[in-house]
Amino acid sequence: MTRVLLADDHKIVRDGLKRILASAADLEVAAEAANGDEALALVKAHDFDVAMIDMSMPGLAGMDLIKRLKLEKPKLRILVLSMHGEQQYAARALKAGASGYLNKDSAAEALIGAIRKIAGGGVHISEAAAATLLQSGDKAPHEALSDREFEVLRLLVEGLGPTGIGDKLHLSVKTVSTHKARILEKLGLGSTAELVRYALDHKLV
Repeated sequence: MTRVLLADDHKIVRDGLKRILASAADLEVAAEAANGDEALALVKAHDFDVAMIDMSMPGLAGMDLIKRLKLEKPKLRILVLSMHGEQQYAARALKAGASGYLNKDSAAEALIGAIRKIAGGGVHISEAAAATLLQSGDKAPHEALSDREFEVLRLLVEGLGPTGIGDKLHLSVKTVSTHKARILEKLGLGSTAELVRYALDHKLV
């Protein structure tokens, strides 16, 4: 039996995922978390085979959550379930320690297959994302951003200000402002509006 930790800040999403996993006799939702901090606490206290986590949750989230979970339990397999474009985020998630990345638009069968695959030691990403990872040549400017800068970019594009981003990522407003300035500089942009347009053009949202 594969023990799964389910972490998503929307109860209706967790309930739907539980119903999907209930159809597979070899999978068990052993615990639920509504945010990254709860997920980390559960991983510290219990043993799971797979942690299925949403990319965007209150508190600890994203690449930071993946890294913390792997630091706590190196053998834990992590499947990222997200609304964000896979071709833009999968590489960072895998580099941070995830074993798979699945878009929330995927079919139920794809979810069950992905969990089984990574629980068995494999890696799951879509063919399109795999092709993107294998492509050589010039990289997009945002690929030069650090994971922290990338998180700040994502939250800026979602409409959060420096205070809101600081609260979410546990950073000072000054640090967030510094990250924003570096992001704009690296991308050659002059404003948040230009950043939003860049994100849309490169399918980061």
